[in-house]
Amino acid sequence: MPTTETDEHKSLREAVAALGKRHGRDFNREQLWSEAAKLGYLGVNLPEAYGGGGGGIAELSIVLEELGAAGCPLLMMVVSPAICGTVIARFGTEAQKQEWLPALADGTRTMAFGITEPDAGSNSHRITTTAHRDGADWLLTGRKVFISGVDIADATLIVGRTEDSRTGRLKPCLFIVPRDAEGFTRRQMDMELQAAEKQFELTLDDVRLPAEALVGDEDAGLLQLFAGLNPERIMTAAFAIGMGRYALSQAITYARDRTVWNTPIGAHQAIAHPLAQAHIDLELARLMMQKAAHLYDAGDDVAAGEAANMAKYAAGEACVKAVDQAVHTLGGNGLTREFGLASLITAARVARIAPVSREMILNYVSHQTLGLPKSY
Repeated sequence: MPTTETDEHKSLREAVAALGKRHGRDFNREQLWSEAAKLGYLGVNLPEAYGGGGGGIAELSIVLEELGAAGCPLLMMVVSPAICGTVIARFGTEAQKQEWLPALADGTRTMAFGITEPDAGSNSHRITTTAHRDGADWLLTGRKVFISGVDIADATLIVGRTEDSRTGRLKPCLFIVPRDAEGFTRRQMDMELQAAEKQFELTLDDVRLPAEALVGDEDAGLLQLFAGLNPERIMTAAFAIGMGRYALSQAITYARDRTVWNTPIGAHQAIAHPLAQAHIDLELARLMMQKAAHLYDAGDDVAAGEAANMAKYAAGEACVKAVDQAVHTLGGNGLTREFGLASLITAARVARIAPVSREMILNYVSHQTLGLPKSY
């Protein structure tokens, strides 16, 4: 993989950074989403034949990182173009591609993603949302929790389970569920986390879907699911790195300007060294994220899976440390609304626990990479 960014990537990074700077921390989500779409940033990873930019997750992660670094991250980028757009582009029918990809690319439609369930946790094998055939249709029943942006999405890509026609065992399948489908209801969850995108609990009560709602092969199972989960981990890393960079930039500016006893506080190693360490950690996490994106875009799903998990882990840890150090650098000012850091104390933890916890990533690396026995 390349060790330095291409000129195209540098230009993309600069252009998105300029867009983020124009909108800033007090951004309007709808306005920023619309402008990013018009500039081609939302669909940069989608095929050119369907209105996208023809790039990959490498390019899309740059967009999200730079918006985050400007204080205006778009969480739905993780979901709509990265997960849903990728899955449809790789496994969707021609009709599904024609219907969804141009609209996802130009921002006129968005799609949420529903996998998490109240009783399954990190164990996707315990997903109880099931789909069974009823004539030519599918009937989908189950519950989902912590699903982002359902209220603004035109449809939700739901992970259910069907019976494998060859083995009789249940395996995951993906269904496009329109927001107004009968039997499909949502309830907003009461979250302490302050974000433009709200979290929802979903209920699917015998939701009837036509045969064409199924994305891909009903017997393909985990292959199609992880086509979306690996980009999700990479984009979560981008989200965390951007957030960490924003916090760090606020702290650096403050440490340069804040003077106590005739000396800027940034001159003291007790302030300077932790900020330098936070910068190093964010840069290292970005390198792993870039590696994961390169592997995924090259079609190496197995290697990308390992790298995507590592990138998400590293970025989550680096983000939390950067935010914590930024708040400590500003002292009491770090908890004021003026600097926008206090809200990041909660938001930074999201990168540690979602879409998969750091402990489950350590489990993955210990038995998949190191060959150690499973504890679960």
